[in-house]
Amino acid sequence: MLKLALPKGALQSNTANLLQRAGFGYADYHESSRVYRPKSQGFPALFTKVFHEKDLAVQVAIGNYDLAICGLDWIMELLVKYHSDAIVKVRDLGYGQRNLYLASSRFSAIRSVADIKSSSGPVRIISEYPNIAEALALRFRLRNFRIMPAWGAVEAYPPEHAELAIIPATTSEELKAKDLVPIARILTGNAWLIANRNSLARKDLSSLLLPFHQAAPEAEADRDISISEIDSEEKFESSVFPDGEVSLALADGHQQSHTNKFLKKAGIKIRSYRQPPPTRRPQIEFEGVSVKVVRPQDMPGQVANGNFDLAVTGRDWLSDHKYQFPASPVQELVNLGFGWVRIVAVVHNNLPAESTGDLRQLLQSGQIPILRIASEYTNIADKYARDNHLSPYKVIPSWGATEAYLPEDADVLIENTETGKTLAKNNLKIIETLFESTGCLIGNSLSLTDPVKKERIERLVEIFQKGLAAPSP
Repeated sequence: MLKLALPKGALQSNTANLLQRAGFGYADYHESSRVYRPKSQGFPALFTKVFHEKDLAVQVAIGNYDLAICGLDWIMELLVKYHSDAIVKVRDLGYGQRNLYLASSRFSAIRSVADIKSSSGPVRIISEYPNIAEALALRFRLRNFRIMPAWGAVEAYPPEHAELAIIPATTSEELKAKDLVPIARILTGNAWLIANRNSLARKDLSSLLLPFHQAAPEAEADRDISISEIDSEEKFESSVFPDGEVSLALADGHQQSHTNKFLKKAGIKIRSYRQPPPTRRPQIEFEGVSVKVVRPQDMPGQVANGNFDLAVTGRDWLSDHKYQFPASPVQELVNLGFGWVRIVAVVHNNLPAESTGDLRQLLQSGQIPILRIASEYTNIADKYARDNHLSPYKVIPSWGATEAYLPEDADVLIENTETGKTLAKNNLKIIETLFESTGCLIGNSLSLTDPVKKERIERLVEIFQKGLAAPSP
């Protein structure tokens, strides 16, 4: 059986149009579709699955899929660190162009590559592309640098919490709207058709490759990391961020509306904290406290390394962090109670397992040779397997759309769910609830050693605690 993996998200609409022109005939793969296994009318025997774009190159590299459509940025993010020849870049599809920029803040004196190389202090680079960031730092021969992986919202970090960000954008003008100054363009690329090298050698893929050849015009684009410096005329602006403030991180995405409602309930006034966020730096009416809006997944790690003193995140992400770093200085200060979800172990309905014990028996009997556990919560998944003696096993990291993995590409998911309806809709069943998660205020215990910060943090914690009992506005 030939297997094709398709992207969800930003490339989905253009990819659907290409596949339509190429005669694949996917009625259930379009701009807004949420189907994970679209059916091709043009190629009825073709198995197709939809993944989060970050996961596609990995799926092809390990041989789970013969072909995939993926942005060049995510292909390079894999290949710059893992120099595998398993991926063959077949064809530039000519759409979905993304540039990766190296940028600093308009409040930073760094304006060029020369400024970066001459920096005497540590250079912190934040990015969703940590492998590319490391490759760039090594190419610059930086002696003192630190790569800060992030799930997103990287524009929020410079200049206080990172000197540089590697960030995707269509044009450099987009960066200026985010208070960033472009220094260099390091990658430009479109969506690509990629193939597994073994599949090309051992399978006849010609029937699938020909429609792509006929429907997609050949395009020219940069195919590697390069450094195209940008002469910026942006003037350096003095920092508006005073020292000694308590730094509070608030969530974007799903948790944002919950957090906003709670702040109002607690009587904390905040401006420009709406969705989509017009700014990553809303103004809070609380003396000595500054706010940034970042991804909740990143908060425990960022609080642990001292970038933030406090953060409102989920207990699920706090647990995932603490399972990896038990001695972390991050601690839960207030359980805020909103955004309730369950963290569950999930299998496909066709798997003869109704409990974790059944999984263990399937492993012991040899019916499952190696238990494959897919999850965004990689540390929770690892602990689940170890605690329940589910050996041998392997954890498959995912960036989303995890329901798509079962049953072909994983045996178990560790996932969050509120109602369980999405899981049931995808023919999945819950076999165990690991724990329940709600929003929480977390803090770095080391921040309390600063007497000024300690007083402000304790006042904030008191207000948050009173907010729990306050009536809704």
